[in-house]
Amino acid sequence: MVALVDRTATTTPIAPARSRFTALIVSSESTRLATLTHRLRQYGARSVLECSSHSQAMTKGRVDGSHDLCIVDGTGAEGPILPMIAELKKFGWRRVVILTGRDDAFAVKAALNAGIRGFVVSGRTGLAGMPRNVIPMQRGRARTAPDELSSREVEVLQSVSEGRSNKGIGEELGLSALTVKSHLARIARKLGTGDRAEMVALAMRSGLVR
Repeated sequence: MVALVDRTATTTPIAPARSRFTALIVSSESTRLATLTHRLRQYGARSVLECSSHSQAMTKGRVDGSHDLCIVDGTGAEGPILPMIAELKKFGWRRVVILTGRDDAFAVKAALNAGIRGFVVSGRTGLAGMPRNVIPMQRGRARTAPDELSSREVEVLQSVSEGRSNKGIGEELGLSALTVKSHLARIARKLGTGDRAEMVALAMRSGLVR
């Protein structure tokens, strides 16, 4: 899974590596729709399909040809967006990014379970001054300063965000199952949680997991 965190509400997710691609944007906010379209064209989009409603997405989403990137703006959605995304994925839009104002673990977990490739949190105060590899503290934690993760721990977290099991993480990173377990234990101590979804949520907020 590709997961991003954006606190400015104007920066868009990184486009596919292909130089010319097709994108579908679903947003009821006309200003954001125009901004996203402009940014994607700057990134090399060949075609951008703009949809201001669920019904438009169901119509334009059936386009023939490439289905490279779909961005769904959930910040002003009138209802649940995951059912709509499930339909779009059936049409071939597999690389889906959600824009949302929610950054709680439950929202992230629901997105992961739905196969979302990106989860972009907008409209919050940025983390510009925070050192690299630092995870913000959870509410209620006793420590007075955030903890720094090692580069290997960040790699493990990235694999967790992509839905890999401990065995899969070990195979990808060339580690034993015991070593992976040890890394996850240290990450859990630093983040104050052993729940994998919450780990990913915290890493997304800090921008460590893409």
